[in-house]
Amino acid sequence: MKVGVAKETAPGERRVALVPEGLGKLTAAGLEILVERGAGDGAAIPDSAYAEAGATVVSTVDLYRQSDVILRVQKPSDSEVKVMRKGQAVLGLLQPLIDPKTAAALAEQGVTAISLDAIPRTLSRAQSMDALSSQANVGGYKAVLIAANEYGRYFPLLTTAAGTAKPANVLILGIGVAGLQAIGTARRLGAVVKAYDVRPETREQAESLGAQFVKLKTTIDATGAGGYARELTPEERAAQQAELNEVIGGMDIVITTAQVPGRKPPVLVTAEAVAQMKPGSIIVDMAASALGGNCELSRAGKTITTDNGVTIVSPDNLPATMPAGASAFYARNISSLLLGMVKNGQLDLDFDDEVTKATVISKDGEVIAEPVKKLLEPATAASIPGGAA
Repeated sequence: MKVGVAKETAPGERRVALVPEGLGKLTAAGLEILVERGAGDGAAIPDSAYAEAGATVVSTVDLYRQSDVILRVQKPSDSEVKVMRKGQAVLGLLQPLIDPKTAAALAEQGVTAISLDAIPRTLSRAQSMDALSSQANVGGYKAVLIAANEYGRYFPLLTTAAGTAKPANVLILGIGVAGLQAIGTARRLGAVVKAYDVRPETREQAESLGAQFVKLKTTIDATGAGGYARELTPEERAAQQAELNEVIGGMDIVITTAQVPGRKPPVLVTAEAVAQMKPGSIIVDMAASALGGNCELSRAGKTITTDNGVTIVSPDNLPATMPAGASAFYARNISSLLLGMVKNGQLDLDFDDEVTKATVISKDGEVIAEPVKKLLEPATAASIPGGAA
């Protein structure tokens, strides 16, 4: 079976789905690796490194013509979908809950679409395949570095001959993988860190990294399925927000990480809260996207400064800004998933397996993932991202 590594075409995407160090396990399983020319350029991996590791470097045309399985980071573009053929498979972060139309287009082409977005995060054996977690780790780390770069003062307590600089007060909203990495990174830089999450069980995790857990008077347990927080009711959200605004107002830096897959991120930092912050304060909204962000004033992919001097950074695709490290993590995730689906050198999908059942979005010309099928039903066409208004 020939496995192709595609060159990413999404704007700003510098990651690559497979790194040379990851070829050994795949070739040992009887797979032949093809790499599209220039696929690793964004991550500073030359074609020669892939060739030396045992891959064959090919043109774009040959990659799509010869590959049985195509590995990629982001979903294919419309033009890339059109050149894929019946019987091929594609593995990547396909975002079928955000863009079900691409999933439908892949199904129409007869392509088996397998999405790493859908890995069951609570399944212990799937941890090595969990690309969302590995990339969130990278994002949480980089978000703190961005905040430190934007902040006009020091993170740590510094005592010098010219006086003493107070440490920065940092608040992390959302204690998932990204939030925990952000806590650890901010602490390593010497900041005083507080953290908050609507899931009470995250308190111990935050405190183990040296953060003070923010305990609101309004106690809310929003633990949801799959390791994510559930969506709050309007009443819960209002009670939470009033208390959070007071906490946010006293912070130098706020980093938000709260996301729910396939849904609009919850607003945790309102315009009112931003107005209470001091001039020179920084907000880094990791959840900012076309669907919205955790900060009411965020603008995806942009950095703005409010009238009261607060800088709001809404970075787009943080893992892509650390392409070498992020690609190394991602390569392990996608290789682990692929090898779990390969038997005797061929793709062999076992739908009694929980990982396979969760991650295969389309097969044999149909979208088979139930959540995606529901989004594609005619009655909900108006709510499909990119669909009719």
